[in-house]
Amino acid sequence: MKRFTWLVILLVLSLTVLSCSWATPLHYFSRLSLLPNVAPTATATPTATPQPVPTLVPGTEEGVTAEEALLTRLYEQVSPSVVHIRVTQRVARETVVPFPNLPGFPSLPDLPQIPDEFYRRGEGSGFVWDEEGHIVTNYHVVAEATSVDVHFFDGTIVEAEVVGLDSQSDIAVLRVDPKATQLHPAVLGDSDALRVGQLAIAIGNPFGQTWTMTRGIISALGRTIRSGSNPFAIPEMIQTDAAINPGNSGGPLLDSHGRVVGMNTVII
Repeated sequence: MKRFTWLVILLVLSLTVLSCSWATPLHYFSRLSLLPNVAPTATATPTATPQPVPTLVPGTEEGVTAEEALLTRLYEQVSPSVVHIRVTQRVARETVVPFPNLPGFPSLPDLPQIPDEFYRRGEGSGFVWDEEGHIVTNYHVVAEATSVDVHFFDGTIVEAEVVGLDSQSDIAVLRVDPKATQLHPAVLGDSDALRVGQLAIAIGNPFGQTWTMTRGIISALGRTIRSGSNPFAIPEMIQTDAAINPGNSGGPLLDSHGRVVGMNTVII
């Protein structure tokens, strides 16, 4: 029993270490790079001296490090560009084979009539692409949707129209009335300029917990991963260890400047 318990603990630890997420590169939406590439920072040679105390940022309260201040400013800057998408989807009833009446056995009682169609609710994330009302998200977030509502950071809720779908790359484009709310388009970065080890930040709505920020690093580049039920694999995916959960799909993956470098797509 003791050996079995240790095996279970080792299995859980292994799954925890191996869990990771993938984001669709930005150039799947547009090859246009709006900002220049950021030169990589030189790596300091490790020494045996003690680590310095984290630097405080001038003008911030005592105890706030430079990284904490950076993440706080980034969240306040980017959150108005991130949206919470809620959908209603039609689900067809599966064909039910009736149980045959067998001689010598009593017949089964009549069962309640099952409707031909069901409706379910789903949700995900997305981000504002431009001031004309276009929103980018994942195809699997809005697939088969009969209605789509976009919730903005300021509390505004606007009904959206699906204007573009690409199941093979798992990308969808929505459009809302640009006059319905003030739009804050996300700033685009350059996914081709990414390097393993750079900071990676996700903002989305995991499990319906709206505008949640998580952070990690770029774990690997150039992965080829299948997304959902898509029979085709998506190449050049970005792997990150930033916490991504159901509801994050369609939300932006950001660099340390708050620029969108990918779209959170799949968890493995």
